[in-house]
Amino acid sequence: MTSKELLYIEDALGHECFMKTCSKYTAQQLNDVSLSTYIGELEQKHTEIFNKFLNLL
Repeated sequence: MTSKELLYIEDALGHECFMKTCSKYTAQQLNDVSLSTYIGELEQKHTEIFNKFLNLL
């Protein structure tokens, strides 16, 4: 793997980590149960994407 590819993966991991954190925080702050559940599902999706990028290393 080239250094440019590693930088891309590192950047993608950072973005997915940020999205996981934001989704988790937002889901906890919402009063609407259905919206909170949806945002929780987004958190799980970003966790899956994060793990896929991590497995590339």
